[in-house]
Amino acid sequence: MFMPFDFLLRLLTSLATVAILGGGVYILYQWYEEALLSNRWLFLGWGLILWSFLGFLTILLLRRAGEDEPKPLRSHRVQRLTQSDGSEIHVEFYGPDDAPTLILTHGWGPDSTVWYYAKKQLADQFRVIVWDLPGLGKSKRPKYRDYSLEKYAHDLKAVLSLAGEQPVILLGHSMGAMILLTFCRLFPQQLQRVAGLVLVDGTYTNPLKTTIFSKLLLALQKPVLEPLLHLVIALSPLVWLTSWLSYLNGTTLLTTELSGFTGRETRGQLNFSSLIGIKASPGVLARGVLAMFRFEETATLSQISVPTLVLVGKSDIATRPVASQRMRAEMPQAKLEILAPGGHMALMERNQQFAEAIREFSWTVFQPKSLN
Repeated sequence: MFMPFDFLLRLLTSLATVAILGGGVYILYQWYEEALLSNRWLFLGWGLILWSFLGFLTILLLRRAGEDEPKPLRSHRVQRLTQSDGSEIHVEFYGPDDAPTLILTHGWGPDSTVWYYAKKQLADQFRVIVWDLPGLGKSKRPKYRDYSLEKYAHDLKAVLSLAGEQPVILLGHSMGAMILLTFCRLFPQQLQRVAGLVLVDGTYTNPLKTTIFSKLLLALQKPVLEPLLHLVIALSPLVWLTSWLSYLNGTTLLTTELSGFTGRETRGQLNFSSLIGIKASPGVLARGVLAMFRFEETATLSQISVPTLVLVGKSDIATRPVASQRMRAEMPQAKLEILAPGGHMALMERNQQFAEAIREFSWTVFQPKSLN
């Protein structure tokens, strides 16, 4: 998930990738020119080059294999929505059409295939609707390069229209939770048909304020981070290439584990989460991070009167639990549940506990609706 802290880690790994590969090439060249005479330099140079392309294998082999590893599965039940800005939203449906409906909004960086476990574990009892944010997955980019939270809130409103007239639960993870809060501010009348909200590993303000090292990152936002993100937009193809090299040498796997997991994830979960974030254009991702810097919904919290479940991984460093605690305190009908052990990707690492929390909350809020 590309919250600002995660994106900064990825950029740092890109620099490390250039250093590892460039260092290997430079050592071999110096050995060839006889500036370095010992064959140890030859072995070191080739070692760095081989690690640049095969390091990920060593890291993955050191992780345990899981019984059910995530896969980028898609549904054959699909609908596409065309928006006025030229973007097209790819929407998928799972579960019985007449079952209570959950609409799942993923975070920034991956696509709706990140809901691998949730779809399998919830679609037996619920109608599960997932969608790809425009610019990611199978949804087309907007023409005017608008990746704001407000734009995605309008897209969510369009997806909600596909659910029919029955009450639904809106669930958002990471930036998806931020989109839900923006949706509540822009379309309060739509909450009449929303049975409940589930905010997972989210925040209510600029994510730099609620992430690890927040004071340092806030100080760097204007002079360093924003210019750096604009540079990523300008050099998007080059950054995309270094991102793939970072995966091959294993540094992306390490940063994904650091920012998203607690070390208890399986080999497949780590690999899936690392790969899913590389597919998207770095330019698109950078624009989304810039949009998150402008996010501010603190005043919205007290205005949300629908039942809300706030879920957070106990060890989440991308959006620290303090943000979820603040949301629970200010939202009139909110309750907080902490997934432990769990990080920003607890929905995957703790998938059974995650699904059980969603299932229990959903039946609690749907049953009173069905009696009315």
